[in-house]
Amino acid sequence: MTVVRAALVQATWTGDTESMIAKHEEHAREAARRGAKVIGFQEVFNAPYFCQVQEPEHYRWAEPVPDGPTVNRMRELARETGMVIVVPVFEIESEGFYYNTAAVIDADGSYLGKYRKHHIPQVKGFWEKYYFRPGNAGWPVFDTAVGKVGVYICYDRHFPEGWRQLGLGGAQLVYNPSATHRGLSAHLWQLEQPAAAVANEYFVAAINRVGVEEYGDNDFYGTSYFVDPRGRFVGDVASDKEEELVVRDLDFGLIEEVRQQWAFYRDRRPDAYDGLVKP
Repeated sequence: MTVVRAALVQATWTGDTESMIAKHEEHAREAARRGAKVIGFQEVFNAPYFCQVQEPEHYRWAEPVPDGPTVNRMRELARETGMVIVVPVFEIESEGFYYNTAAVIDADGSYLGKYRKHHIPQVKGFWEKYYFRPGNAGWPVFDTAVGKVGVYICYDRHFPEGWRQLGLGGAQLVYNPSATHRGLSAHLWQLEQPAAAVANEYFVAAINRVGVEEYGDNDFYGTSYFVDPRGRFVGDVASDKEEELVVRDLDFGLIEEVRQQWAFYRDRRPDAYDGLVKP
């Protein structure tokens, strides 16, 4: 499959999990009607961004992966729509073991695996270390019905090492579900993911929440987008204020073209990089 029609959703918080999931189901069905074969949702998509505060009540949003209710429901949705779905949720593995996770579901509803966010912030408005352990499941690249798909979550995007691991794993499209607000790093939003797409020569789907939610002052500014291996936006960037379903055609043939032309993987020097991983 050379051209892949891909989708992403940037959404406003509805106030409860049931309506939030239902809204995403409708976006997915609309994406499928428009011919999309893969879709991704924003960070902890079925909940508010509760990490604006540090309160034990918010552990209630956690559920098992893959056997929790949300992932099971998304598996049914994948079967219904025939789409690959990237499903970011708050995962509980066992009591005291919590992760910021994304499940990847194939177009036939089969569960392919999960990515757990590696880099966990702990700054004002993003108190994630209160809730999440650092990811320990590596950098999986999932062999899906549309090609090789990877996931990198929000704060991860500031760290080039994971982007490269996904590229070395063969990723053609990396979803980066996020929750980031205007005052913190908005000027980086349209820098980092295009730069990662260029450096690693694959497509990136950058997803951000939109709006102000009940647990803090963060103003999530949307502007979600797809970017190609040359660092060019695929179509327009989404609204900075409104919920939006973004559907774009991604020409995966461009990946081989760019890798032959720029040859970054050929010219890597892993023999010289030992210092990068010394404490």
